[in-house]
Amino acid sequence: MTRRLQIRPEAEADLAEAFQWYERERPGLGAEFLEAIEAVVQSIESSPLRFPVLHLAARRALAQRFPYAVFFVAEGEVVTVLAIIHQARDPERWKGRL
Repeated sequence: MTRRLQIRPEAEADLAEAFQWYERERPGLGAEFLEAIEAVVQSIESSPLRFPVLHLAARRALAQRFPYAVFFVAEGEVVTVLAIIHQARDPERWKGRL
C-alpha cells in the first residue's frame, strides 16, 4: 500500500539547501542527489515501517551514495517528512520538528 506523502516546508528547505551545495560542487551533482533522495522517499512511501524508530514515532531512512538521512513519521496512510539532513549534522536538530 502506498501512503500519502507530506513534506514539511522545513524539509523542503533542507532539500533545496543540499541541492544547491552539491550543484555548486559540480554541475549535475545536485540532480544526482535529488534522484537519491527520491529513491529513499519512494521506499518510505511503499514500506515506512521497515525503517527504524529513532525518537518517539520518528523514523530514519538513509540515502544511498550521499550522507543524508530522511526523518519521517508514519501515521496510518500518511507519511510526513520532517527533515532531510546531513548525517554529520547535530542529530538533535530534527527532533524539534516533531
